[in-house]
Amino acid sequence: MSESKIVRVSFKAPLQPGDTAEVTVGCRANNPDICKNNGIPDVCAFERADGICKKPSKAWKKQFIALSMEDNHGSK
Repeated sequence: MSESKIVRVSFKAPLQPGDTAEVTVGCRANNPDICKNNGIPDVCAFERADGICKKPSKAWKKQFIALSMEDNHGSK
């Protein structure tokens, strides 16, 4: 992974291109050190060359919807 790539992203940060309800661009875990998927090859954003988290928290889907609504309404 390139050094310029930011892997840690705030859970409340605006959506990034590539974020979906099922995956996140970067790690959005509030505490990555205790994430059950931390360090798993091909799953964890810290372990993948593209920085994609393939198994975000269960809370992510709800947060994705909330952030999508903010983007659509021009809030924040």
